[in-house]
Amino acid sequence: MKFEMTENGFETSTSFGQLTVSGNEEYGFRPYQLLVSSVAVCSGGVLRNILEKMRMPADNISIEVKEVRRNAEIANRVEKIHLHFIIEGQKIDESKIEKVFELTRKNCSMVQSLIDSIEIVETYEIKA
Repeated sequence: MKFEMTENGFETSTSFGQLTVSGNEEYGFRPYQLLVSSVAVCSGGVLRNILEKMRMPADNISIEVKEVRRNAEIANRVEKIHLHFIIEGQKIDESKIEKVFELTRKNCSMVQSLIDSIEIVETYEIKA
């Protein structure tokens, strides 16, 4: 990736289109939004794969970012991300879901990259 400066931020071209990043959300994605999005989507993708491998395929997974706590005294550092997963599926065995999330945390590269830096909280609900 190569980012080029613009009047209000930076841009890069990807095979999926133009990505504009700016400290002002009027002009593009803010960097912390991309960080949170990366953690959420990485976790969701790993969760989906683990559920499939455990023969509990999800019909749908929604991820709500319930909280992003930032520390204004330290450059608005992200200190906590709370993700809430809504898992829909007929074959989801709730007795195995804690193990599923343990494996998800272990295998999500974004979560692993943030260990000891940002608190990641995961909650869930299952809908049949």
